[in-house]
Amino acid sequence: MKKRPYISHVLEVRFRRAFADSDSIESQMNLVYELVRGGASSDPMLLPDQWLIATGEKDSSYLYRAFDSSGPKAAAIAVIREENREETALQSFTLWNGQEDRVKGASISCFFDRRDGRSSGLTFKMRSAPQTFRLGDTNDAIELVSESVRLYRPIYSALTPEQYDAVFPDRPGVGWMLYLPRVLTAQQVPEARALVPVMGKNAKGKDEQRGTIIVSVTDEPFSDENPEHVRIANAIEIRLVDQDLLPRYADL
Repeated sequence: MKKRPYISHVLEVRFRRAFADSDSIESQMNLVYELVRGGASSDPMLLPDQWLIATGEKDSSYLYRAFDSSGPKAAAIAVIREENREETALQSFTLWNGQEDRVKGASISCFFDRRDGRSSGLTFKMRSAPQTFRLGDTNDAIELVSESVRLYRPIYSALTPEQYDAVFPDRPGVGWMLYLPRVLTAQQVPEARALVPVMGKNAKGKDEQRGTIIVSVTDEPFSDENPEHVRIANAIEIRLVDQDLLPRYADL
């Protein structure tokens, strides 16, 4: 089988309203700004000043910068608001980093303020050279997922190659790593190569474990072209479903 010229890693986050006004365009753009300023800041091509509004047309997709040094640009907010003016089901926007090169491109899509009561979502896609992860190693990947948890308080957050096939198409896949808002132990998920606790403050201001990042591969970036990587991730998915720990998309 011919090797692909790049690998596309996807951070997928599903969340519900976490704070007042979080369904506004301004709030969602601020969350994206914090995500790329924090968890993705090791790559110059993913820094806030690189992101543009993707309009669906090539020429106009180079026109509007999404952020400046202090956060979302007022002009970008206005463009997104106009694009959503006639939307009645949800609000959404898509950004890209202006790079057409196969191993430099990245995009972020967000949908929110759903009128059907379902959860909101963010998808952050970034291309890397084959067998690599553009932000670094496993620890850097964990940092990205942890940052998404801090910002979104998600139902789940997953980082995996775009081409990865999960065992259960009606549920999130584990892929490289999956955050669930549960305290998990090695006895519950013995196939995991690491279980990373994610901490946060409770209502009384005390530290407590908010959830767990399940990591399937730790010694190298996860590849869907590596059968052993896929085997481990699939085994974790089966283990989680057997214990009713992996949510269904239909329930989100």
